[in-house]
Amino acid sequence: MSEKLVLQPKNDMEKELPKEKFDELEQYIDGLEESEGTLIQVLHKAQHIFGYLPRDVQLFIARRLDIPGAKVYGVVSFYNYFNDKPPGDVIINICTGTACFVKGADKIMAQYEERLGIASGQTTEDGRFTLNAVRCVGACGLAPVVIVGEKVYGRVKVDELDDILAKYERK
Repeated sequence: MSEKLVLQPKNDMEKELPKEKFDELEQYIDGLEESEGTLIQVLHKAQHIFGYLPRDVQLFIARRLDIPGAKVYGVVSFYNYFNDKPPGDVIINICTGTACFVKGADKIMAQYEERLGIASGQTTEDGRFTLNAVRCVGACGLAPVVIVGEKVYGRVKVDELDDILAKYERK
């Protein structure tokens, strides 16, 4: 059984973080030639290890890099790439770049928000789906684009959204 590092949970989804993951992150940080100027690099690694960047991971990084926790939080909250809440089991990314927007990405986003009962950047209460608006995904010829997990759906029409979503709902 793996040892858990329990640091005052802030909500039900953030109860226990495995000590092994903190050890892996610590090894990574210790392996850096220099820690100054590596915050974003360390945050990328931490998000890869933990799947997201909860408060306790941010504070751990701040202590290990000897920088204020507010600076770490500022970077995490500034960049859309970083998540401070656990993502859903299924992540739906809707491209909102110019080509996708012109071809109706806003209508697709509105439909998914209504269907899932969440706004962009949120996760459903059951933790199943996370909905994100993302900038250009580099598939403009397929606009509008919806990416569910690793699967890319191109030239998506609003009337296809329920069929796409049905593939990922729990049976």
